Amino acid sequence: MEQLTQILHDATAAIAAEYFLLPIHGAGPVYRERVYCYELYHQMRLRWPDDSVYRLNGEVDKMDHPYFQDGGEPKPDLLVHEPGHGNNYAIIEVKICHAAADGIRKDLRTLSRFRNEMGYPRAIYLMYGGGPAGILARVQECAVSVPQLAPIELWLHAAPAVPAALIGNIA
Repeated sequence: MEQLTQILHDATAAIAAEYFLLPIHGAGPVYRERVYCYELYHQMRLRWPDDSVYRLNGEVDKMDHPYFQDGGEPKPDLLVHEPGHGNNYAIIEVKICHAAADGIRKDLRTLSRFRNEMGYPRAIYLMYGGGPAGILARVQECAVSVPQLAPIELWLHAAPAVPAALIGNIA
């Protein structure tokens, strides 16, 4: 699905400030991953091609799925796949740039698992907030301890109304 890169680029550029940093009554705005992810999903769906066999699904619960019988059912932020057919294309995990290393490693394990075990051709790690300084090195540092690390695209969405960009590859 060659349109995914353009969809992700255009959708992130359309995310308004209030979804990027959630305004809080009586306090300063805060980053909230769920708020950002829901708006990203919405903006991507607005741009989704009607004729695509692939669907965009958010937080697909893998409980009772035959591929995940080991009790470690992941719940990826976004999947691009043909539901019910095993025709998989991309897994997307989203994380705030200043996330803890444990959260980054968990996401890298999930992305790797879907690429390695389910044959997803693309794994996208979309980080948002802050600037690009040190993000790639920080994620690469976390990746060192991830067993069977698969190739992962690292994207950065630095600010509202600016498109995310691919800043490097992990693995």
